[in-house]
Amino acid sequence: MQERIHQKFTELYGEGGRVFASAGRINLIGEHTDYNGGYVFPGAIDKGIIAEIKPNGKNTVRAYSLDYDQEAIFGLAEEDKPDQQWARYVFGVCRETSKRGGTVKGFDCVFAGDVPLGAGLSSSAALESCFAFAINELFQNGIDKFELAKIGQSTEHNYCGVKCGIMDQFASIFGKREQLIRLNCKTLEYKYFPFNPEGYKLVLIDSCVKHELASSAYNKRRESCENAAAAIRRNHPEVEFLSDAKRVWLEEVRGLIPQEDFLRAEYVIGEVQRVLDVCDALERGDYETVGEMMYQTHFGLSRLYEVSCAELDFLNKLARKMGVTGSRVMGGGFGGCTINLVKDSLYEPFIEAAKELFETEFGHAPKVYDVVVSDGAREIK
Repeated sequence: MQERIHQKFTELYGEGGRVFASAGRINLIGEHTDYNGGYVFPGAIDKGIIAEIKPNGKNTVRAYSLDYDQEAIFGLAEEDKPDQQWARYVFGVCRETSKRGGTVKGFDCVFAGDVPLGAGLSSSAALESCFAFAINELFQNGIDKFELAKIGQSTEHNYCGVKCGIMDQFASIFGKREQLIRLNCKTLEYKYFPFNPEGYKLVLIDSCVKHELASSAYNKRRESCENAAAAIRRNHPEVEFLSDAKRVWLEEVRGLIPQEDFLRAEYVIGEVQRVLDVCDALERGDYETVGEMMYQTHFGLSRLYEVSCAELDFLNKLARKMGVTGSRVMGGGFGGCTINLVKDSLYEPFIEAAKELFETEFGHAPKVYDVVVSDGAREIK
């Protein structure tokens, strides 16, 4: 990919520039906890965006997407927003860097990626993080890594219409090889944990379905969590977010809130604890406990939070039946992928069975993506 990018760059813009990369991400555990002030546990992966970039001495950006086979040319002022959706990510990063007092001058770039689209691996965060990091280095702005992640998040909010949390950009900027990051979404404190599961593979199985009710159902669940937190807060004023609550405090309000709200809150409080349990297990090298927590998360997402679907439940049950160490739905739910921790000896029979039996059941084969926890944003020398 890097060679193809360089070839196109020299063809379009002459002598080559500097090369930067950033990564997509997985989240091992900690789902729907971010907006509840809890923990998430992401890591950067070995699939991402690579860009070759060079200042051009002008006040315009010439950006070429190899994947779309398209060029966008735009200025650096607010009114210069490009028409192409993909180019707005690059433009947004330029604008958000400028808003923070950073220098941004015209540049030429060619970029491409290998993050599977629609699989919940955050290809957009990889793109934002790659350009935020590159612009910071090219123009020697000295912006710290946390602010680079926020530049990506603000790009989504202000130029792409997505009110996302910080996790995706954070993982893409801060990712390290063979390490996952526990991020406290309330305080933004973080800590690295070792993730080098020798004898296991991490694999995503993409159901290739996305159910339409996802956005409205997401908002409804968020509302349920806020209702439960408000009810608990009457007895325990220190509860700012649902993640601050203890399970016994939820029990105190069982009869005061709808059953649906109770179930949603029960899942979230349990999930916050599971993230901590997984971190402890990883420090001991105990991948069996990690896997069991993943199964518990899937059960909670399916039965209590109700964001799974027939396709994802099918893949999860098959994993359990075949002795896969851990499996759960990854992401918001209502379609997308399961993330699976699979012993090497079981890998091939599990993938074969998943493809064959899923296609028999649902009429189309799933996609399979092996992932390795890798470095985040960086310059490739």
